[in-house]
Amino acid sequence: MGKRSSAKAKLPTSAPPPGHPRAKAPVVVAGLIVVGLAVGVLTYLSDSTPSEAEQAGTSTALQLPARPPVPADLKPHPQENLPALNFPGYPTARPPDVVKAAYLFAAEHPEILSYVPCFCGCEHVGHRGSEDCFVKARDINGDLVEWDDHGMGCAVCLDVATRSQQLYTSGASVSDIRAAIEKEFAPLSTNRTPTPEPPRSR
Repeated sequence: MGKRSSAKAKLPTSAPPPGHPRAKAPVVVAGLIVVGLAVGVLTYLSDSTPSEAEQAGTSTALQLPARPPVPADLKPHPQENLPALNFPGYPTARPPDVVKAAYLFAAEHPEILSYVPCFCGCEHVGHRGSEDCFVKARDINGDLVEWDDHGMGCAVCLDVATRSQQLYTSGASVSDIRAAIEKEFAPLSTNRTPTPEPPRSR
């Protein structure tokens, strides 16, 4: 009986050799680590992408127009009911009648001032041209819905708009107005808005 017991003990079993499961364990663990790292990297990248996009958008706003001119910008745009122009509690950079005339010209002539650069440094707040110093928002039809009060206190903005208006009244083309403004104001400043060139026909 003792011999039979020892014989039974020596019979091979269907269990794998002791080293076999251990050989697979490191491979499985390594695979799980790789997958975990990949998921972590993808999660990090997807979380950081909007932030990077926002940063890219901010830097782009300093270099490129925030909104290219639309068809409503390419022609005079008289408007019967303009929003009220509220003067600040401090003195404006130019007399009130000059300020009003500059704002009205900006409102009614996007086809001019959207192609005329400003040289006061306002590109750092996203302005793309002289129009933005006076006009904050237009609706889809080009009607002014909100003024920008930046021009109220900026002599450069007001002077660029006033000179543009004088040139326009004298019959100068948009291209000629822009060239004259650049010749007069560019030497006075290292700043300028990223203003698009006027269409060749203008």
